[in-house]
Amino acid sequence: MRRFTWFNATSLTLGFAFLYLPMVILVIYSFNAGKLVTVWAGFSTKWYGELLGNEAFLDAAWVTVQVAVVSSSIATVLGTMAALVLVRAGRFYGRTLFSGMIYAPLVMPEVITGLSLLLLFIGIGLDRGIFTIILAHTTFSMCYVSVVVSSRLVSFDQSLEEAALDLGCTPLESFRLVTLPIIAPAVISGWLLAFTLSLDDLVIASFTAGPSATTLPIKIFSAVRLGVSPEINALSTIMIGIVAVGVITASVVTKRAAVRARRDEQAAAHT
Repeated sequence: MRRFTWFNATSLTLGFAFLYLPMVILVIYSFNAGKLVTVWAGFSTKWYGELLGNEAFLDAAWVTVQVAVVSSSIATVLGTMAALVLVRAGRFYGRTLFSGMIYAPLVMPEVITGLSLLLLFIGIGLDRGIFTIILAHTTFSMCYVSVVVSSRLVSFDQSLEEAALDLGCTPLESFRLVTLPIIAPAVISGWLLAFTLSLDDLVIASFTAGPSATTLPIKIFSAVRLGVSPEINALSTIMIGIVAVGVITASVVTKRAAVRARRDEQAAAHT
């Protein structure tokens, strides 16, 4: 066990300050009464009221949430299926190509991904909107889910599935009753990762979004180009609060699910 030293404490403090001090300053200035975001003019919450009356930001936020929920759910299902194939199917014809196509978005620049999807949608005559953004986000976030779930399946004890099959379960029932509850923490983590990536995406969405659908990152980027307004500080503060609550909740749920899955594994091993 390492001893506590002033060097370690200083390094840790500077690291956390570099990561979180800008967010703290942003949250503080979201309560600034003045229009200038760099000059403190007193405490006020009026910009939160202005934000709630801004239809453009509210519509963009609703589009972003819709896209994130749908795309992350689809990406979780497809990514889990891809992980099962990669881990369980063994060697098959085209495995190298299949795994390469799954992992390609991990290293592919977002500009290239967005441009290629744009050309695809134009080529097939598909009008850009919420549907095309969902397809694009599903495409690039599915690989992240696959990586997370694959890492859990590699260490999965398949004798538990074999025991369920011996007891009369069908392969589908064995997966639903045994495998899925055990790998649930990884699946939930993959969904949260895909959801976060969708919320944060700007580059790919800017290529695949149309006039009828504008995501919140695109709206914020367009507004910031004309100057940072206090409404953007208020919006960013709300997003930070939502993310913080979501991370804490997900951590608690995931930890409980992991403990329950470990308990189920131990109980199954003793029977």
